[in-house]
Amino acid sequence: MTSSEDAYPSLDAAGSGIGCLHLNIPTLVVSNNHISNSFDGDDRGYADGVSPVSSLYLSNMGQRRESFLYRSDSEFDLSTKSISRHSSLASDSIHEDVIVTPFAQILQTLRTVRSNFIYITKVANPKMRRGSSCAPQPTTSNNNLKHSGLIIDDENQKMARDTLDELDWCLDQLETMHTHRSVGDMASNKFRKMLGKELTAFEADDSNPVGNSRVSDFIFQNYLNKEQELDLPSPKEQDGVNKLPVSTAMSSDSVGPSSSEISSNHSNRHIQTISHRVLSKTDSLSNTIPECPEDIPVSGVETTHQQELMQYLGEVDNWGIDVFKISELSNNRPLTCITYTIMKKRNLLNTFQINPQTLVTYLMHLEAHYHQDVPYHNNMHAADVVQSAHVLLNAQPIFNDLEVLATLFACAAHDVDHPGVSNQFLVTTENRLAWLYNDESVLENHHISLAFQLLKDEGCNIFDNLAPKQWKSVRKMAIDMVLSTDMSKHMGLLAELKTMVETKKVAAAYELKLDNYAERIQVLQNLVHCADLGNPAKPLQFYKQWTDRITEEFFNQGDEEKRRDISLSPMCERPENKALRDESVAKTQVGFITYIVHPLWETWGDLVSDASTQLLHLEDNRDYYDKMYQDCVKKRLTETSTVPALTPSGEDVAENE
Repeated sequence: MTSSEDAYPSLDAAGSGIGCLHLNIPTLVVSNNHISNSFDGDDRGYADGVSPVSSLYLSNMGQRRESFLYRSDSEFDLSTKSISRHSSLASDSIHEDVIVTPFAQILQTLRTVRSNFIYITKVANPKMRRGSSCAPQPTTSNNNLKHSGLIIDDENQKMARDTLDELDWCLDQLETMHTHRSVGDMASNKFRKMLGKELTAFEADDSNPVGNSRVSDFIFQNYLNKEQELDLPSPKEQDGVNKLPVSTAMSSDSVGPSSSEISSNHSNRHIQTISHRVLSKTDSLSNTIPECPEDIPVSGVETTHQQELMQYLGEVDNWGIDVFKISELSNNRPLTCITYTIMKKRNLLNTFQINPQTLVTYLMHLEAHYHQDVPYHNNMHAADVVQSAHVLLNAQPIFNDLEVLATLFACAAHDVDHPGVSNQFLVTTENRLAWLYNDESVLENHHISLAFQLLKDEGCNIFDNLAPKQWKSVRKMAIDMVLSTDMSKHMGLLAELKTMVETKKVAAAYELKLDNYAERIQVLQNLVHCADLGNPAKPLQFYKQWTDRITEEFFNQGDEEKRRDISLSPMCERPENKALRDESVAKTQVGFITYIVHPLWETWGDLVSDASTQLLHLEDNRDYYDKMYQDCVKKRLTETSTVPALTPSGEDVAENE
């Protein structure tokens, strides 16, 4: 089986595939302030924070090591350090096992460095570490050090002790890492804890503690991929205690619940029934797809406003174009005309021999499967993400044509057939898609699966002329990018990007060489994520419209949850009046920008040459909604204080006076 790295480079029509990013690095300041706790511990779900599983004890007996794992990395690498890391020749004790994994070798080397440092500096009373083979050095007086030719004054002793504390902190962090996780998880867990503290302070605002709590719940539920909390039985529990109730247990012939129709009486709105299906031209949705004209208009779509539409599409290289106006002028085909314009502009049709009619036909099919009755996750949002990604790709032109093609395709498809409800809603209601994808990134899996299925419709295969290796690469990249748009993965994406940037900073490497698939797709995933969360970084006039749309979509889901008598999702309860709605929306946007969007764009700004435009819009938009929230609170408190009090008889006190 070929790995993704094997399938990725050496693309005939796409350039070398190797580039580097010049990090936007200010003067580096190294701080000695560290977080004292391990970043990687999480005992949630267990009583008293204790796992019901006992410890495993590693064997400390010397054993013969004959497998290939214990050979040297190179037959010619015979240095002393190489032998110490790869061979038992360096082991003086039967209890010293041979270390072959790179991470464990780093730990072993750091422990050796620590022991040598203590011996050289004669640090007084060093701490004993678990498993240390080096006993603490006896306290040595300055007189003895002078006689031995070493002069270590109090200042140097303090520096040595501080250095040893720093080294011990590093070892503590490394030794407590969960080895099945990446180093990015250290940052992710640290950021989670820091965010938890921030949101605790956020909730402490006395002006509206209930509303603040809902905002915190909303952020945690939607943007943090919390580990599943399992109620594991202890060995002492009797049989039968953990059996599912009859009402929820699956019978032997059950294949899962059928696809549910989601409906709401509010505004006569119908949430489209969704199921995993192979769509064809006989499908009811496909019957509404217009035929691609033989002579394709310059914009890719037929409209009586062709000239005016092209004026707006002429701004496609700029951040923050008017997607709403483009939708109006294109007869509600913004995704088709924007994607077609960008791909023509980038000469991708010639590069990959894509027939223009095939491209327009596919885009029309794709756009037809975005639901017009969904306020936010519709074809306008998809068009906006495509155009935003195009601008971000222009800012760092290091990606080859095949990567650009895969990115634009992923952005166009990333929310297709979105029903206007969340993944958690589908899981809670046991929708067929949740069962199909085992509750993991349910909608994202459906979006990219459907996008590839549509390629099989007649006249829709835009990748028909790709070489097999190119097709495999496009498919792999598009899947990875769309799955990363699951917002519950936000903190992981942010942490890994931040770790990548800061690792290069610390190493004084001012160029980030993207010479393998893992690093290149990581940057592309974050690029798409930034484009997907780009609305708060757009001019206020557009951001307000997007905010109204996503708010209405949340409220529609809340209406459906009420109808089904299930728990309301955070921020999905429709307020009783406009004043409460405005206050709730304003507070949500302030928290959303502060804790989710701003850190992401700030980190992206470290990676690219300039993200000042986006950061400036973020600050302006946050200030707008913060002022809106303060005004709402002030008005509410004023109205509350001026409500006339009533006497026990029900008469107005003011009138009696």
